[in-house]
Amino acid sequence: MSNFKKNIVLIGFMGTGKTSVGKILARELDRPLVDVDQAIEEKEKRKIAEIFEKSGEAYFRAVEKEAVREAAVRESVVITTGGGAVLDPENLDALRRNGTLIALSAKPETIYERVKNSRHRPLLKGEDLLAQIQKLLEIRKPHYEKADLTLDTDGQTSAEVAARILKRLSQNEE
Repeated sequence: MSNFKKNIVLIGFMGTGKTSVGKILARELDRPLVDVDQAIEEKEKRKIAEIFEKSGEAYFRAVEKEAVREAAVRESVVITTGGGAVLDPENLDALRRNGTLIALSAKPETIYERVKNSRHRPLLKGEDLLAQIQKLLEIRKPHYEKADLTLDTDGQTSAEVAARILKRLSQNEE
C-alpha cells in the first residue's frame, strides 16, 4: 500500500472514533496525521470550546475551512476532521480532490455513551444530550453519506476499525 498517495480522510460525527482510528492508521501506514481540530487549536492558541464560546460558530467554521484547505493539499497523510467540517461542500470537495473519504458511524446511543462525560463538545450543551445527538446526526447524515466508504464503529475497538479500513484500502488498490 506504499504507493497509495491519496490522503485518507476520516469524517463522521463526534464520538465515532476518528481521532483514535486516525492515530492507528497513521502509525500503521507510517504517514503524518493531520488532526484538523488540533491544527485549529494550535493556530488559535485556544481550545475549540473556547473559540465557539468567545467567537461563535461562524468564526470557527471559517477557521476550520482554512485548516481543511491546508490539510487537503498535502499528500500521503491521514486527516481527521471535526464532525461538522462536512457541512461545507467546499470542505468536502477539497478533501475529496486528493483523498479517500471514510465516514465512521455509530448509533446515537453509542455516541452518547462515548461523549457524555466530555466537557469539550461545544455543540452538546443542556439537558437531553441524546436528543441533541440524534438531531445533529439527522442534519449531518446526508453529508456523511457522501463518503467513499462508511464503516460502523459500534462494538468495535479503534484497532479493529483501523484494520478494516486498511483491508478495504488494500483491496481497492489491487
